Amino acid sequence: MKQLFALVFAGIVGGLITLGGYSLLAPQPTLPVTQDNTYAQAVRNVNVSPAMANAPFDFKEAAAKSMPAVVHISSKIAQPTSNRQDPFRFFFGDSYGGGQPQGGTGSGVFYSSDGYIVTNNHVVANADEVEVTLYDNRTYTAKVIGTEEKSDLAVIKIEGNDFPTLDFSNSDEAEIGEWVLAVGNPFDLTSTVTAGIVSAKGRSINLLGGGKAIESFIQTDAAVNPGNSGGALVDAEGRLLGINTAIATRTGVFSGYSFAIPVNLVRRIADDIIEYGSFQRAYLGVEISELDGDYARELGLPITQGVVIEKLVEGGSAKMSGLLPKDVIVGVNGREIKSVPELQEIIGQAKAGDIMDVAVNRNGEELSLPVRLKPE
Repeated sequence: MKQLFALVFAGIVGGLITLGGYSLLAPQPTLPVTQDNTYAQAVRNVNVSPAMANAPFDFKEAAAKSMPAVVHISSKIAQPTSNRQDPFRFFFGDSYGGGQPQGGTGSGVFYSSDGYIVTNNHVVANADEVEVTLYDNRTYTAKVIGTEEKSDLAVIKIEGNDFPTLDFSNSDEAEIGEWVLAVGNPFDLTSTVTAGIVSAKGRSINLLGGGKAIESFIQTDAAVNPGNSGGALVDAEGRLLGINTAIATRTGVFSGYSFAIPVNLVRRIADDIIEYGSFQRAYLGVEISELDGDYARELGLPITQGVVIEKLVEGGSAKMSGLLPKDVIVGVNGREIKSVPELQEIIGQAKAGDIMDVAVNRNGEELSLPVRLKPE
């Protein structure tokens, strides 16, 4: 009897051991999974497109906006003058011949939908005939409304309405390194778009002869060649940022440096030409030079950037407002001034009668003076 009980007990124990082993080795039933919302959100973010940077992935939209607003300009002069000293001749596609009608080609940008077009003065200067060809190949005869030689700008007009225009950017806020497009007609290749970045601002290249010239170019490395002159420099959103004007080159073709007139200055001059036929310029009434390290040491100043007033014009705005020779202009209306081109640009954008808050360093101390600008 005892032997039978022992056998039964051993069987029970063995069965329990077998059952336990099976439980450990058998597949576990699938249980409901509770999703962690925080984790799920993080996973979804992996496949979300990143926020758009300042530069788009490509420039298709900007190009599509800008090309219809840029025109081809052909000008003819019946009796050409000597062009031996003409710094702009590399922008014209046709050769100059003595005694023959002088021809040139360039670009322009619609300034308003009723046919006003802004371009460079050197594209249409002294022209007897100006012909404009639109993006869709329509051709018009244009009238020169007015020119401003000291900034190399001109406004021409064709008859009609509903012409395509561009929104305006704010060239004061343009930043070095941002993407830009140059749109124009290089070598008579119509509607050509090239890309680059803003390489520098407030650049003077002594192109317009100094003196009363306004040179504060936006420098870019977008390819600009003969025929681009007067065309559009646009930002990555397709807004007008400047008017392409010149290239620095030893060969006559693009070598990596091109220059555009900032659109804020373009608008100021173009508006006057359209309203009055000429630029109604305001003047500070000073002769100036640029401060550098050597000049700063000579003047005993703790700064090395700014614009030194060398001479005051009798009866001019600066003298009447209390500015003095050897004052160093370091700001205007809250904008920092480091160079002569920057000062020329901001004064060029102002109107006669405007009151400018001029910050100067006088003998090492900074003070601010209100200056009411007078016309020339």
